[in-house]
Amino acid sequence: MKKLVVLFLLISSTLFSQEKLDKLLKNFNQENIPYISVEELAMPKTDAIILDARELKEFEVSHIKGAIFVGYDDFNIDKTVAQLTNKETKIVVYCSLGIRSENIANKLKDKGYENIFNLYGGIFEWKNSGFEVVDINEKPTEKVHAFNKNWGKWLTKGEKVYE
Repeated sequence: MKKLVVLFLLISSTLFSQEKLDKLLKNFNQENIPYISVEELAMPKTDAIILDARELKEFEVSHIKGAIFVGYDDFNIDKTVAQLTNKETKIVVYCSLGIRSENIANKLKDKGYENIFNLYGGIFEWKNSGFEVVDINEKPTEKVHAFNKNWGKWLTKGEKVYE
């Protein structure tokens, strides 16, 4: 019985957290770029180019293995498009939670990329779900740049970094 109660609480808190994240993303996003879940992206059969739409200091702390840094404030559409020669390739853009990444994905969509997705919950959801992140040297790390204290509350696993 005790195990059943613990399981119920765990599932309930996960669903509640998901509901809150849904509300946050609906508040900030237009949702005109389809989401892809962290679980789907992590599947071995998912072949996609992964773009990190955070700032360099965030990327250097940790990122999804194999991600290409494109930035946000200094995002350069021409430089990015030069790296993405096939407009039909599956592209997944992420940031901390999925807000900045939607903006970058829209810029790519405006350039004719159609197979583009926004990672639901971003790197925070990736780490919260137990998936590995790597540092600038491609070594596994527990550290995740949490952007700031307000947004950092969404990161529940790993070590938060703010500098």
